[in-house]
Amino acid sequence: MPATRGLVGTGSCGYQPPDLAIPAVDPLLLHQATELLLAPAALEFRQLSDVLAGIHVHHIDYADLYFQYTRLESWSLEEGIVKSGSFSIDRGVGVRAVSGEKTAFAYSDDISLDALTKAATATRAIGRQGQSAVAPLDTFGGARVLYKSSDPVMALSDAAKVTLLERLERLARARDPRVTQVMASLAGEYEAILIARSDGMIAADVRPLVRLSINVIVEENGRREQGMGGGGGRVDYGYFSEPILEEYASRAVDQALQNLAARPAPAGTMTVVLGPGWPGILLHEAIGHGLEGDFNRKGTSAFSGRVGQRVAAKGVTVVDDGTIANRRGSLNVDDEGNPTQRTVLIEDGILKGYMQDSLNARLMGVVPTGNGRRESFAHIPMPRMTNTLMENGDRDPAEIIASVDNGLYAVNFGGGQVDITNGKFVFSAAEAWKIENGKLVYPVKGATLIGNGPDALTRVSMIGNDLALDSGIGTCGKDGQSVPVGVGQPTLRIDGLTVGGTA
Repeated sequence: MPATRGLVGTGSCGYQPPDLAIPAVDPLLLHQATELLLAPAALEFRQLSDVLAGIHVHHIDYADLYFQYTRLESWSLEEGIVKSGSFSIDRGVGVRAVSGEKTAFAYSDDISLDALTKAATATRAIGRQGQSAVAPLDTFGGARVLYKSSDPVMALSDAAKVTLLERLERLARARDPRVTQVMASLAGEYEAILIARSDGMIAADVRPLVRLSINVIVEENGRREQGMGGGGGRVDYGYFSEPILEEYASRAVDQALQNLAARPAPAGTMTVVLGPGWPGILLHEAIGHGLEGDFNRKGTSAFSGRVGQRVAAKGVTVVDDGTIANRRGSLNVDDEGNPTQRTVLIEDGILKGYMQDSLNARLMGVVPTGNGRRESFAHIPMPRMTNTLMENGDRDPAEIIASVDNGLYAVNFGGGQVDITNGKFVFSAAEAWKIENGKLVYPVKGATLIGNGPDALTRVSMIGNDLALDSGIGTCGKDGQSVPVGVGQPTLRIDGLTVGGTA
């Protein structure tokens, strides 16, 4: 079966490059994670060392213990009434042993010395006869502090969370009398992780994450349309200020009203202009997944074996950057304990490298890039994107639109998928305009972009100077695991892209 991946979310915001000159180490992260994960079970680092040594009784290349604590809540409001609410606490540990290309993995929601020992015994069976070396746990993995390690779930009362949703609904209804239905949801997460590795490294992170989203339905003359808005990041609920709420509400209502006036989308091969920010979903899907290390090590990606070759038009530079402060896709360290970084994937059209976790980096003879990610302690890590974006060009966005005689301007997307083996993608546009003689003449509905990622990169003819990131609501799926991510890009002109429409 072809490998397919999906990303969902919406919205855009401005982008400022990270200040890479200020790496910081916060020892409180280790203390917080230890108190949440090890202290309740009276576990000490010495015992973790013994567990890792027990795995290395057999000859293996590497082993690690991944502890995770997660406090999660969600609220949803519809027609002014709280329709649902949930709260959960999850805690567990995953034990992994790696030998060559083989991985043995066991996990338990019981963090105890007995559970660790049993899991270690199970995973070491992957190894060959003969003992392998294990280092004492005496090195703390430093990391940039990209976000506060506070708990958003406990920072606001339940009543205040409901009030936040009610305020968002009122703002949407006040924007236009044609709004007939409003659905809003709020989610918050507080996660602490601790990683103990057989090379002697101990790493920890404490990760907040919040998200607020709104969906509105408008009606006029019997026609109903919808629009969406929202955002968030690695912040607390205080991020959702009045101006932010007004932005989310107006974005959702305006998109729905635009769809009321939309005509059927044209079909055929044409010039497509992608707006800044969230349209970077095309970059994420059609190109980003194909640049993950596992697909390229196995030779199943359309980009396999092409490092050093031209894979995109001149001016196209693509990076994966997990170091942007407070962003949804950012991490102080990845889920293997390696610091995240800004990884240049394509520079001026030339393929420079891939995103790597530890296993694939070792097998490919390169260094990890801090892209080892997993959904939870019950999953193995794999190379995944963080915040993937295309860097600025030098063209004014208005100039790009004015250059198109007949085409499509895609402002927002509802989602998309790609076949990794050949790069073919399909994206549905949630908001788009018909371009005629260099002007946006009317909104269209039902447009689908169809193409091939590697081919589309070569068709980029103009790159704007208005780089923006999405508003912070994207979630990426791969091999059954979902993780939060970010996307971004400036306005782009792509020539000769296939548009599937309804006209």
